[in-house]
Amino acid sequence: MMKRALISVFDKTGILDLAKFLVSKNIEIISTGGTYKYLLENNIPVIEVSKITKFDEMLDGRVKTLHPNIHGGILALRDNKLHMNTLKEKNIDTIDYVIVNLYPFFEKVKENLSFEDKIEFIDIGGPTMLRSAAKSFKDVVVLSDIKDYELIKTEIDKNGDVSFDTRKMLAGKVFNLTSAYDAAISQFLLDEEFPEYLTISYKKNSLMRYGENSHQKAAYYIDNMNDGAMQDFEQLNGKDLSFNNVRDMDLAWKLVSEFDEAACCAVKHSTPCGVAIADTTKRAYKKAYESDSVSIFGGIVAFNKKLDLETAKLLDVIFLEIIIAPDFSKESLELLTKKKNLRLIKCGKKPSDKKEFIKVDGGILVQDSNTKLCENLEIVTKTKPSVEQEKDLLFALKVVKYIKSNAIVIVKDGQTLGIGGGEVSRIWAAEKAVERAKKFGKNDLVLASDAFFPFKDVVELVAKNKVSTIIQPGGSLRDQESIDECDKNNISMIFSKLRHFKH
Repeated sequence: MMKRALISVFDKTGILDLAKFLVSKNIEIISTGGTYKYLLENNIPVIEVSKITKFDEMLDGRVKTLHPNIHGGILALRDNKLHMNTLKEKNIDTIDYVIVNLYPFFEKVKENLSFEDKIEFIDIGGPTMLRSAAKSFKDVVVLSDIKDYELIKTEIDKNGDVSFDTRKMLAGKVFNLTSAYDAAISQFLLDEEFPEYLTISYKKNSLMRYGENSHQKAAYYIDNMNDGAMQDFEQLNGKDLSFNNVRDMDLAWKLVSEFDEAACCAVKHSTPCGVAIADTTKRAYKKAYESDSVSIFGGIVAFNKKLDLETAKLLDVIFLEIIIAPDFSKESLELLTKKKNLRLIKCGKKPSDKKEFIKVDGGILVQDSNTKLCENLEIVTKTKPSVEQEKDLLFALKVVKYIKSNAIVIVKDGQTLGIGGGEVSRIWAAEKAVERAKKFGKNDLVLASDAFFPFKDVVELVAKNKVSTIIQPGGSLRDQESIDECDKNNISMIFSKLRHFKH
């Protein structure tokens, strides 16, 4: 019995060569709509699917292959006599190869199309044929990925058929694809913030050299449904990105994107070590560097403005892993690309994630992204902050959002002077921040805390160390003790009414 292949592809890449190969192996080709016309125009002998179904396609092509003469030929078990007798009685021939790729819903859902137009890119017949063929993989070779065309040709040439292991792998790829495809459609149609089933759709962008450590395997996946800064960046120079690089880039870019002024953020081990704002990129970098000139070595530096030559000259004299900016001047690129391993990342999009996912053993936590800064600011002390201190209060609050809890940030004139984070006690975080800020010898410092003060000990500490203004969420049962201690030391304190835990 002559074998048959059903071909129905939106993306025609490589399909002519595959069709010619199949014909050369005496495999009859069935096809639909645009694919049928394309093969016919290129002199490939092909049977239109309507000749098999004995039913013209209808509803603007929505119904072509949804027919027993197609799915019977795919789903029948060849070693089941009842199945084969049924095919014979119904005059249905088997289909041995199914080659299908889907309407580009992943791409079209992101385009500026109407809701109705996007609906039309939901493929029905394609996934149905793929799933049928994948279920029958012992008898049917199913191809959903253009990259597998050569594999099949090689196996048939070498062995005269496709091995069980390859058939099984190809079937697995089908369900991997269709589950992501269905998940994307579900996200598109459902308005529920937290639906009954978590259906997310991501595609592998690249394999990482390794994960956080060399013994851990890792890959990078990007969201099929939403654009985002970390999927649309352009690498202009340097070696491949690592797992840790992407995490650090994400953090640094999110932090500098908080500001309208020229901003610079240096990150080391997923922790900001120096952050500053200024009227120029060069000044912002100098202030960020001075914040912690030790930790920045081997770190990542992000800017929210175009990188110019003068700033590049300063960056060129130290060892950095990554520089990320919305753009680079021609002169800065010429200078920095002389370092062949230095990764230069051009990132033009603002952070846009609406949800965050945290994996735990046996489950996954989902929450809204932390996009708010404060509910409303309330001055709770007798002393009030100056206009300049108010600017620093907001600067410090934006930075403290990105420090691991417990988090304390001390700043002055748009520059971090002391950062304490990741401590199990708030007073320990404050002690670290104070210790680091001391070396600058500045007065009238501003402090931000990610959460309320459970005791007055933080105020007592910083009152002795030149802090004159504090911003914290408030909400502790002992708030009044901290307020009284501020009043005692002529410190102004503002409640932001919003906590910024980062675990």
